[in-house]
Amino acid sequence: MCGILAVLGCSDDSQTKRARVLELSRRLKHRGPDWSGLYQRDGCFIAHQRLAIVDPASGDQPLYNEDKTIVVAVNGEIYNHEDLRSHLPRHKFKTGSDCEVIAHLYEEYGENFVNMLDGMFSFVLLDTHDNSFISARDAIGITPLYIGWALDGSVWVSSELKGLNDECEHFEVFPPGHLFSSKTGGFKRWYNPPWFNETIPSAPYDPIALRHALESAVIKRLMTDVPFGVLLSGGLDSSLVASIAARHLSGTKAAKLWGAQLHSFSVGLEGSPDLKAAAEVADCLGTVHHEFHFSVQDGIDAIEDVIYHIETYDVTTVRASTPMFLMARKIKSLGVKMVISGEGADEIFGGYLYFHKAPNKEEFHRETCRKIKAIHLYDCLRANKSTSAWGVEARVPFLDKEFINVVMSIDPEMKMIDTEKNRIEKWILRKAFDDEDHPYLPKHILYRQKEQFSDGVGYSWIDGLKDHAELHVTDKMMLNASHIYPHNTPQTKEAYYYRMTFEQFFPQNSAILTVPGGASVACSTAKAIEWDAAWSNHLDPSGRAALGVHDSAYEVNHRPEVSAT
Repeated sequence: MCGILAVLGCSDDSQTKRARVLELSRRLKHRGPDWSGLYQRDGCFIAHQRLAIVDPASGDQPLYNEDKTIVVAVNGEIYNHEDLRSHLPRHKFKTGSDCEVIAHLYEEYGENFVNMLDGMFSFVLLDTHDNSFISARDAIGITPLYIGWALDGSVWVSSELKGLNDECEHFEVFPPGHLFSSKTGGFKRWYNPPWFNETIPSAPYDPIALRHALESAVIKRLMTDVPFGVLLSGGLDSSLVASIAARHLSGTKAAKLWGAQLHSFSVGLEGSPDLKAAAEVADCLGTVHHEFHFSVQDGIDAIEDVIYHIETYDVTTVRASTPMFLMARKIKSLGVKMVISGEGADEIFGGYLYFHKAPNKEEFHRETCRKIKAIHLYDCLRANKSTSAWGVEARVPFLDKEFINVVMSIDPEMKMIDTEKNRIEKWILRKAFDDEDHPYLPKHILYRQKEQFSDGVGYSWIDGLKDHAELHVTDKMMLNASHIYPHNTPQTKEAYYYRMTFEQFFPQNSAILTVPGGASVACSTAKAIEWDAAWSNHLDPSGRAALGVHDSAYEVNHRPEVSAT
């Protein structure tokens, strides 16, 4: 990951303003510790903090076209950049950076090129011919981006809140799958797949097609010129990603540079479920495995730093971000700069335990759509900012555009949990990789029940957070919570504690509004709480809150027949 900060249409072009932009850009230096760059001209400033993953030697940013009339700063990776280069024969590329194609695509197609990009990205592009600019964010919102407006009429774009919150009169989350154009002064959606309108799909389930789509998504993310590895919790999603990466690493450029044996990383409290399962998967796959331990106190001590970096007070996200934040620091200490992770599978497959209570396939599908549309505020934010805090990039193959299209076209009847037919959550994913001749994973890992990350690292972690909040938030404080925090009023002492910490760093009303609210049980949307009347009395984002589902011991036939019903 990198950090971008742009100030566009500024009335002040002085050296003092330049110094201020540099100061604000340095707040993003954790995202890109390898190099800094700044473009300044005619009231436009584009600053970049680089984490060098592809072409470390010459890919410094901002990047330009041949005559430097187009300026671009990018945070992310363009996985199909080599193919795009082959379709731009008249252009001369000056670097091996995957991001340079953006400048040349703009020259060829104007603003209508963003859907050609396959990757995770956010960028700002300035056309110096007329000082117009565009900014865009990837389809799902894997990379973070914020936009703000200052009193002098300037528009600010930043990878994180901390780059613009002290300067803008109003700022907000830059919506995923959108482009902002100075020529129109507004947003337009460039990503509009068939599933987005929540129409119920009907394509039959094809396990081989599903398998190939995920393998393709993982393989393209092996594009790197620096040491990398995989995050491994021992759950289904991260284990499949690790298995695919281990199978296909040999023969890649990455293997030639860093060796063909995959490195894997896990984190948890001593004796946690995830550590045990991850070690078993690593042994099965033959990875070089690194197991990191933390204590409840270690995590509590890091909470303020975590909230500063992830820029949210959402309880679910803070709980899960803290172990990931601690793990990323250890990973960076080993010289690793990129990891592949398993975020997104639960959203597109309906893998959270509360999906057991979905009343029908229509509501099941609509809930997956709601979850994908909101993931940039939760799991994407956590995965990106927790790792970027230490200059580590996280890639997420389950959120690959083409893979999502494949999964979201399948008749949702096949995704639904059905214990009578021996289908647990994410059954179609498990079945697709249930290969008797060349097993991807041991059966009990392939069919392991869902554990949310904040649960799997050790159940005492969440209990410890609640106990810590109890010491810092009194009953009297909770009594007045609705007056102190009328928006997204904290319903628990833990939530109140995170909110207090967040507002120490980001007190502006705009900042408070960037964080989602609403009731949730086991990571559900507010709408899904209607599925079970009992849930409204047991609201908690932990997977254990799925009222009986987590502890149920239903038998699973590991080789059920594929059924059309």
